[in-house]
Amino acid sequence: MKLAHDIKRMFRKLTPIEVASAELADAELAKLQAQTAMEFAASVVDYNSTRITRLRKFLAKGEKND
Repeated sequence: MKLAHDIKRMFRKLTPIEVASAELADAELAKLQAQTAMEFAASVVDYNSTRITRLRKFLAKGEKND
């Protein structure tokens, strides 16, 4: 009987509470993924800012030696 009950449960219509709970879980996951993307983008910006500073100093030093 458990198998029949499980099959019926798989195909039943979800309640509004169940749908809202699933949507909330999806929204929380999407938010976490977006925050991860923001952290990654911020680290890329920091990396390139440091790189630009280093390259400008290098070029300025090279121009003085010419």
